[in-house]
Amino acid sequence: MATIFYVRVSTSEQTVEHQRTQAEAADFVFDQVVIDEGVSGVTTKLAERSGGRRLFDLLRAGDTLVVRWVDRLGRNYEDVSDNIQAFMRRGVVIKTVINGMTFDGATKDPMAKAVRDALIGFMAALSQAQAEANKEAQRAGIAHVKVSPNLQKPKTYLGRQPSYTETQISEIVALKGEGKGVSSVARQLGLSRATIYRVLKSPAEAFASVRAWS
Repeated sequence: MATIFYVRVSTSEQTVEHQRTQAEAADFVFDQVVIDEGVSGVTTKLAERSGGRRLFDLLRAGDTLVVRWVDRLGRNYEDVSDNIQAFMRRGVVIKTVINGMTFDGATKDPMAKAVRDALIGFMAALSQAQAEANKEAQRAGIAHVKVSPNLQKPKTYLGRQPSYTETQISEIVALKGEGKGVSSVARQLGLSRATIYRVLKSPAEAFASVRAWS
């Protein structure tokens, strides 16, 4: 029985090492790490990625698949839920670093199955909603830069440099969507409560600010 950690990174601010450090801090130990770099989860399904295909080749009954969060397995409802269900049918246990969730196909009790499947559906829907919000926010950031091209005088339009990254914006939205309180999110990400409130007020503006400064 093996424990495999799957990492997908699609932006310059996401790194394999960052996700691995998060997982190790949560006491996960891996036998193998499978990586997809520079791959968009929105446009490329898991089975179409080189690392994703490797997962389908490697995972067997009794294995454990660890991911930072379910959005690593897809960014639309069907892809996320289909992939989790496919792995569970193989007898694979899926665990997430964020919130320590476990999806186990060995569950026999019908009520437990119903709760598990409902949670998978909710997480899959949240993953798609987050991806769509991120796309809108990124478009807003690009538009902001286009109308504010004077890079020699950044203070005239950039305001204060943000203390968060694009990855952290996504994490804030995801954790809050899972029901985490502002104080809990702030502690987990090492940010202030004021920062969390500011990002949640307008994720699009938060993305725009990070993009403008970068």
